[in-house]
Amino acid sequence: MTGTLAVRHGVTLAPEPRRVVVKLFVPGEDAALVRSRAAALITRVAHLDDEETGRLLRDTFDRFGTRHRDLDGTFHHHYDLVRHRIARARDLPSTTRLLIGAYFSHEYAVEAAALCNPSMVIHPDQGGLDAGQLRVAISLRQIGEGHLSSIGFASAVLGPGHRLTVADRSGPPVIGQRIAVRHRRDLLAAGLSEVDCDNEITATVLDALPERYDEATFARVLGELPPDLLSRSTGPDTLEHVRRTNAASYATTFPTDTALHQRVLWPAVPAESNGMEDARFVRFTDESGPVYRATYTAYDGRRIATRALASSDLRRFESTPMRGPGVRNKGVALFPRTVGGRHLALCRADGETIGLTRLDGANRWQEPVPLHAPQDSWELVQVGNCGSPIETDAGWLVLTHGVGPMRRYAIGALLLDLHRPERVLARLPGALLSPDEADRDGYVPNVVYSCGGLIHAGELWLPYGASDARVGFATVAVAALLDAMARSPHRPAAPAAE
Repeated sequence: MTGTLAVRHGVTLAPEPRRVVVKLFVPGEDAALVRSRAAALITRVAHLDDEETGRLLRDTFDRFGTRHRDLDGTFHHHYDLVRHRIARARDLPSTTRLLIGAYFSHEYAVEAAALCNPSMVIHPDQGGLDAGQLRVAISLRQIGEGHLSSIGFASAVLGPGHRLTVADRSGPPVIGQRIAVRHRRDLLAAGLSEVDCDNEITATVLDALPERYDEATFARVLGELPPDLLSRSTGPDTLEHVRRTNAASYATTFPTDTALHQRVLWPAVPAESNGMEDARFVRFTDESGPVYRATYTAYDGRRIATRALASSDLRRFESTPMRGPGVRNKGVALFPRTVGGRHLALCRADGETIGLTRLDGANRWQEPVPLHAPQDSWELVQVGNCGSPIETDAGWLVLTHGVGPMRRYAIGALLLDLHRPERVLARLPGALLSPDEADRDGYVPNVVYSCGGLIHAGELWLPYGASDARVGFATVAVAALLDAMARSPHRPAAPAAE
């Protein structure tokens, strides 16, 4: 019965190799033993005569100018990053500087390998719609060369009825610009606590910083540390920990005239240097109004870490680490509001069980309460969430994923108590959505996976990745889904997180 609940739509989003961004390229830095060839390349470019320099520059702009926004500015920026290797940089003509910037640039196709793992939230712009329509923002995991993931977006209009219209994604993708961020003292304290870095230096720094501070204030506080503390044997290592923890938070913004689908959140700190994966966006609402929040997995090539995004408009984003035992694995998803005054999240801290974790007063996500462990044959390897809980009158609807034989991923559902989400009220017997013949082949075969849907006009709209090759869409009547869920046997509720 459950296999007939979800209706697949014919609309899909496929990877587009023409969606390219310009990245810094330094010859030699991609080798196993890093030896930059930058100085030699700059010398060769600088020795070109004016005629050849001009011809090469014109040819480059003719070939690439329409594929990118402000290519001139990008070349200037890349030149600035390597000009320290030029003895008499001021003597170089402007055309030579631009050409050097071009030689230190390359195109990267952000989604040439795969496009997958979408989440869906209400779009900040609801203008120009007809009755029964809702504009949504869709986050996407984009995978390019080297399995490097970034976060991209698309827009679509739902309704009326089952109608789905995905907006055109033309126009050059743009990587956000890193901007100054006002740091939070509580996040710095949580990060230092995570590595057990608690001594007189860290205590002095935290005591001197205000609740919100900028880089100048941070530098001043470190500069005013007493020499007696800095001279201790632990001083250099402690300062390194403090600086590294502080630098883990950053902000990025996009030009006001860029459309949502052009914006690319690209790795910006060492923790995410090998990818930003599986963003789970949610529109969080409290007394101060709505804000977009997301969790994602940062990967540095060896370790994973859970990070959070916050944005009021999906144009300016702040990225911060998440701390505590509840977020030490993939699959964290935030609730769309507080529950009984508590900030809650779903998680999979042990790698195979869906749990519920809460944020404590020290900004650490606590040890989770288990909600659902692998039970049925289609989910015996592991279970996890498919995005943030969705509020209904009957309870919190949680879309889940389960992994079965041959690492086959399918989507299921749970229902949690609205006031005490530690208590599972019901679960769907069997899978809601499984890979069919059209879904099973791709970059990662036999997978359907989502990072979150929403309810509109009584329908659950579920975007999903199909074998990490493309994104599909399905709808489910919410009333029918709730009716199909089997009530859980009565059991004492798990203790509430205080």
